[in-house]
Amino acid sequence: MATFEPPLETDGRRLRAVRSRDQIVEAMLALVGEGEMNPSAAQVAERARVGLRSVFRHYEDMDALYCEMSARIEAEILPLISAPFQARDWRGRLGELLARRAQIYERLMPFRVAGAVRRFQSAYLMQDQARMRALETETLRAIVPRSIIGDAALFASLDLAAGFEAWRALRQDQGLPRKRAEEAVRRLVEGLVGQL
Repeated sequence: MATFEPPLETDGRRLRAVRSRDQIVEAMLALVGEGEMNPSAAQVAERARVGLRSVFRHYEDMDALYCEMSARIEAEILPLISAPFQARDWRGRLGELLARRAQIYERLMPFRVAGAVRRFQSAYLMQDQARMRALETETLRAIVPRSIIGDAALFASLDLAAGFEAWRALRQDQGLPRKRAEEAVRRLVEGLVGQL
């Protein structure tokens, strides 16, 4: 039985389209990673070395591009998020979670901040930020004992101290180096759960 072979011209066009999409996403990642919090389609096109029309041919709007960018970053950090904890007790796991989050938040910071800048203009980014926040809360809830979860104010305080916004404030607003920010988060968390 014969198999269908697409014409080489079609394959070449498809490969160029895939390459253009990759260049566009990589350009967006680079711009945001370098601190451009709200890159325009023109900036992305220039950085990707493609025409502006190519950006909108591959991505209907900037939200679609943010969606693709988020998917790539999430795929990159997912192994760290889903890795099993080594510690057997909740305190040890909480310590591991804080160390992982420091690593994850360092990678995500420019992208989360850029998303926060645009989220009030984008239903996708608003939903994505809420999804990420819920994931942080559920991850913490899976580790700590019921006595902490049952104390709504304590759990909310712990969730805030171990969350991205605290990390961002320490690193950006206070200008702490990473190690000092990690220490500050650890002390905050220990202060909350130390007596339990």
